[in-house]
Amino acid sequence: MKTIKISLKIFLFLTILTGIIYPLLITGISQLIFPSKANGSLIVQNDKVLGSELIGQPFDNARYFTPRPSAIGYNPLPSGGSNLGLTSRKLQELVAGRKRQFIEFNHLNSLTDIPSEMVFTSASGLDPHISPKAALLQVERIAEVRNFNTIQKQQLLQGIDDLTETPQFLCLGNKRVNVLLLNLYADRIK
Repeated sequence: MKTIKISLKIFLFLTILTGIIYPLLITGISQLIFPSKANGSLIVQNDKVLGSELIGQPFDNARYFTPRPSAIGYNPLPSGGSNLGLTSRKLQELVAGRKRQFIEFNHLNSLTDIPSEMVFTSASGLDPHISPKAALLQVERIAEVRNFNTIQKQQLLQGIDDLTETPQFLCLGNKRVNVLLLNLYADRIK
C-alpha cells in the first residue's frame, strides 16, 4: 500500500510537471521571444486571418500563382502524401496530367521544363512554397489576366525576387517563394 501511494504521488507530480507546468512555461517563453511563430505564423490583413505562412492553400483563380499540388486537398488534419512509389503507373499518370495542365494553364511551350514541385505533391501535402522558377513560369499568365502594363509586370517580377527565401542555414533545401505572400503582393500592385 505504501508503494502504491508513493507511485501515485510520483505519477501526479510528473503529470503536473510535464503536462501543465512545462507546456505553460514553454508557451510563455515562445510568446515572449517570437510571438508570430508561436501563434502559427498567421497572416492577418484588416483584422482577418488570410492563412498561415506555414500551410499551403489552393489558388485556382488564373489571377493568382498556383501552389504545388496536394494529395490531401490542403487539409491540415490528415497531413500526408499520396504514398505512391516512383514505379507506380498511377503516379506516372498523375505527373503527366499535372504537367500537361500546368503547361496549358500558363500557356507555355510543350517543351518547357516544368519544376518538379509543380507536378509532384509534397510529403505533407501542405508545402506553402514553390521555386522561383515555378513562379516565373506563371508571370505571363498573371500579368495578362490582371491586364498589367510593363511597369506592373516588372513589379511582379521584383516581388518574386524580394520574396525569394534562401536555403535554411544557407545549405538546407533550395531557394523558395511563399505562394500566399506572393499572391498578396500581386494584389497590392496597382
